[in-house]
Amino acid sequence: MNLDLRIPIGILFLTLGGLLAAFGLLSLGSPIYERSLGINVNLWWGILLLVFGGGMLFPALRNRKK
Repeated sequence: MNLDLRIPIGILFLTLGGLLAAFGLLSLGSPIYERSLGINVNLWWGILLLVFGGGMLFPALRNRKK
C-alpha cells in the first residue's frame, strides 16, 4: 500500500485551520486585536490554513481514485 503524504498533511492543516478560524470567529470584537491594528489574525490565518489543507488533500484524494 502506497501512502500519499499529502493526506495526513492536509488533514493536519484542515484541523488546525478549523480550530484557529473558529477561535477567530468566537473572538470577534475582542480587545486582543488592538495590538494587531484591529485585524483578526486568528481568523485570517485559520482561513489560509484551511485553504492550504484543502489544496493538499483534494489532489491526493482525487489521485487515489485513479
